[in-house]
Amino acid sequence: MPDFDQVDRAGEPVGGMEITVPVGISNRHVHVTVGDLDTLFGQGYQLTKIKDLSQPGEFAAQETVIIAGPKGAIEGVRILGPTRKKTQVEVSLTDSFKLGVKPPVRESGNLEDTPGIALIGPKGVVALKEGVILAARHIHMHPDEAAKYGLENGQTVRVEVPGERGIVFDNVLLRVSPKYATELHVDTDEANCALLKNGDRVKVLR
Repeated sequence: MPDFDQVDRAGEPVGGMEITVPVGISNRHVHVTVGDLDTLFGQGYQLTKIKDLSQPGEFAAQETVIIAGPKGAIEGVRILGPTRKKTQVEVSLTDSFKLGVKPPVRESGNLEDTPGIALIGPKGVVALKEGVILAARHIHMHPDEAAKYGLENGQTVRVEVPGERGIVFDNVLLRVSPKYATELHVDTDEANCALLKNGDRVKVLR
């Protein structure tokens, strides 16, 4: 098993085992609770799935909302299903300038001391007191693959992006669960800076 704390001069893991993972680019989106979904779309409303996402059980819904901050609003922000225990809004830094909010970089679900925002749906408005984040870039990975590569849930790794605008992303959080399919998730700002597309493969350096 290679030692992922050691990297040779070319940036390769010592030991000869190369790890590459596919990329999934995350556009701005919203996760909602059942109660907030009722407020936005009407009592007892159910999300309408339009396509499955790469992570098992998750899907893009037909429903969209307007997100409105102190300085501006963005229309057509898609809701992702299924419903969750907390409503959460994930935006890019570029989006945050338009909205007039200052979200921190956070792991999904860690919403303490984050800014709020208004969600506007066809039936009502939800005024969130907190919940807007810049999602921490992360790799979803199944435990079998993590064990194979000597990686553990919660550790951070570096990811090398090849190409004309090649870059190395530091502080990439590893999230390991039997529910996950292996994939690096970055937002649109991060993808654009490195000319990344969905499905591109990148290298885990440690």
